[in-house]
Amino acid sequence: MKILKVDRTASGGIASGRAFVLEEQDLSPDLFAIAPEQAETEVQRYTAAVDAVSADLAPLAEKEEIFAAHLELVQDEALRMGVCEKIETGNVNAEKALHDTAEEYAAVFEMMEDEYMRERAADLKDIRNRLMRKLKNLPETDLSGIREKVILVAKDLAPSDTAKLDLNFVQGFITEGGGVTSHVAIMAKNLGLPALVGVKGVLEAADSGDFIILDADEKTVYVNPESEIAEEYVKKQEEQAKRKEELLKLRDLKAVTTDGHEVEICANVGNLDDIRNALKFSIDGVGLFRSEFLYMENDHFPTEEEQFEVYKAAAELLGGRELTIRTLDIGGDKGLSYFEFPKEENPFLGYRAIRIGLDRTEILKTQLKALLRAGCYGRIRIMYPMIISVEELRSANSLLEECKNELRTEGKAFAEKPEVGIMIETPAAVMMAEELGAEADFFSIGTNDLTQYFLAVDRGNEKISAMYNPFHPGVLRAIARTIEAGHAAGIKVGMCGEFAGNPDAVPILLGLGLDEFSMSAGSTLEVKQKIRQAEYQKSLALAERILKTKTVPEVEQRIQEWHQDN
Repeated sequence: MKILKVDRTASGGIASGRAFVLEEQDLSPDLFAIAPEQAETEVQRYTAAVDAVSADLAPLAEKEEIFAAHLELVQDEALRMGVCEKIETGNVNAEKALHDTAEEYAAVFEMMEDEYMRERAADLKDIRNRLMRKLKNLPETDLSGIREKVILVAKDLAPSDTAKLDLNFVQGFITEGGGVTSHVAIMAKNLGLPALVGVKGVLEAADSGDFIILDADEKTVYVNPESEIAEEYVKKQEEQAKRKEELLKLRDLKAVTTDGHEVEICANVGNLDDIRNALKFSIDGVGLFRSEFLYMENDHFPTEEEQFEVYKAAAELLGGRELTIRTLDIGGDKGLSYFEFPKEENPFLGYRAIRIGLDRTEILKTQLKALLRAGCYGRIRIMYPMIISVEELRSANSLLEECKNELRTEGKAFAEKPEVGIMIETPAAVMMAEELGAEADFFSIGTNDLTQYFLAVDRGNEKISAMYNPFHPGVLRAIARTIEAGHAAGIKVGMCGEFAGNPDAVPILLGLGLDEFSMSAGSTLEVKQKIRQAEYQKSLALAERILKTKTVPEVEQRIQEWHQDN
């Protein structure tokens, strides 16, 4: 028996089964120099590989947005020029030129502080691998032949690996590489399958056919476990299966407490595929549509028409449910390949989010006009990120009025009075919540950044990561102040940070009066269950006690006491 452990869970749950280990192909470049007269032939080889991969991706791109983005990347002119330049000036073959160019581009992503953006380097490497297989005449990775229930084990899994995978046969995922925002982690969470990533040594420990127990809740992998452990996990899986069945019964029920207090359960999404998946859980709406992904997956600022089509499709998918779209939130650790940011000592406190929009008004106005037009097809709410002052909110709304006037002149239909709200994610916004609430239609609390800014703790810094804790009494008081100010102004207050999907936070947030909980789609049913099991009056009492605490351990103790009493 071998036991492997990791520090973080990518997607919770327990699964067991035979391992299916995805063997790695040798995709290292053939390192040899070429004569100058061979350069044209190598460029033609690379061009042929691009054409072949494009043909492979085209049918996939019609079904899934991620492959549409991959198709654009394969055909990216900057990537092509980089490869061809290395062939022609470096006198190396196409494989070496491709490898080096892709590594340079991926390094840019991997240097970013944001974990999600670091993981996007994997998309680039996925494209590189596809092209390398064509150049080396190797077969595509094909998992379509799996016809028995397995735990899939791999060094990493890219979208192209899983495109033809029949997920009816996959019980869980284990990868040696990747992070909790990698493709496989996101996919597993959305599907409700257990997954552990960054499991060092798993490829050495496991062979195809080995029996594996994957306990993502305890962050543990057992390879060929002893019979006592296997028997113990049979019982645990039976309990888990019953729990899933119970949760599914809640899908079409409202999130209402035992004493009749109702809240909304919404999903955070980044594209149309995310919305389709979230609708399987009967969500009340989308509390956060991260529009920046539309920009990051492009090689240019998307036009008004391009954005309009996406927002319109999203609104139609939701069929009248709330759709909150955050305006472009780039900067800090989220960059664009086609936009040069100034070099900054501290980009998280720099030129980002609404600050870019109010400086480069043509960018924000293009988006606002697309949002206004799409508002004719559903209930679209516009949300500004990183607001710190009433002046910023007024400036953004002034641009919104300009957009309305321009659309009238152009004779285009648009939503005359969309709801317009702001993210509460800075200490300034919390302290100005009363004044902001008087001019906003809604608040949405972004606890990821709010916690970071309030505690002055970089959430990407491993050295102080333990200090990053939204259960800190200071953060909880900031949340309470925001909700109180929003309600005093007569507006709805939601939360779209990860904290909204934390089961331990649910009774606190209920008691603080949060109106809308928005989270990853896979977490919605568990949160709904917590709400339906809670008594609102008891949650009010818990929140009152929590706000009097002085330390994180005291907060944790109050939560533990609440669980014991409920």
